[in-house]
Amino acid sequence: MAVLAAGTDAVLAGFAAAQAGGLRGHWRHEAVDVLIPYQRQAPDLLRRLPLGMPAVRVRRTRQLTDDDRQRGRPDRTTMARSLLDAAQWMRGDDDAQAVLAAGCQQRRVTPGELDAVARRLPRLRRAALIRRTIGDLAGGAEALSEIDLVRLCRRHRLPRPELQERRRDADGRVRYLDAYWRQWGLHVEVDGAHHMDVRQWAADLRRQNGVWISGDRILRFTAFDVRHRPDEVAAQLRAALTAAGWRP
Repeated sequence: MAVLAAGTDAVLAGFAAAQAGGLRGHWRHEAVDVLIPYQRQAPDLLRRLPLGMPAVRVRRTRQLTDDDRQRGRPDRTTMARSLLDAAQWMRGDDDAQAVLAAGCQQRRVTPGELDAVARRLPRLRRAALIRRTIGDLAGGAEALSEIDLVRLCRRHRLPRPELQERRRDADGRVRYLDAYWRQWGLHVEVDGAHHMDVRQWAADLRRQNGVWISGDRILRFTAFDVRHRPDEVAAQLRAALTAAGWRP
């Protein structure tokens, strides 16, 4: 209804468009964002929309090419454009990073697609943060906690790990390691809240035992510690790497 009320060439945009494209997540948009070409006058929606409908925000843009449009019900921006717009319109930097990571983690978009659209948006808000996040996602990060870990290593001058390293367990199943320093045989797991589930915890322990049996060291941190106690995490990482033979 918001897109129809906004008139010709309007498209659903931002987080609402990403959700319409299948993105899952806990975020809630304060308003339904609609994009219209810059040369059009923003419509007065108060007279066109029924009472009780969620807030609608009409945004005008100079950058809305056919490559950014996705046919649908309603028409919307492509997933890459929707995620980038959502990231620049989010209230906080953490949510901006998280929505980009979620899009890649859920296989809705690739870092390369995000980068291609970002290059076409010269006035992108949070441009430095978004481009850095896309670079981290291209390096293998699939969650905000992994992005935080990479930045922690960069800030404390620790070597960058390989992310989402594939490994086959004793049963032949492919497992993914959050972070791995192959040269020093160090594996790090960053645990989110879902790791507290009993079944997930048991699976984590079996995987941890497999890593130990193979001869690698393993460290585990909570996502909270990586973000809010970075100095402690960095100190333990430095100690483990040094014990394995790394020299700054």
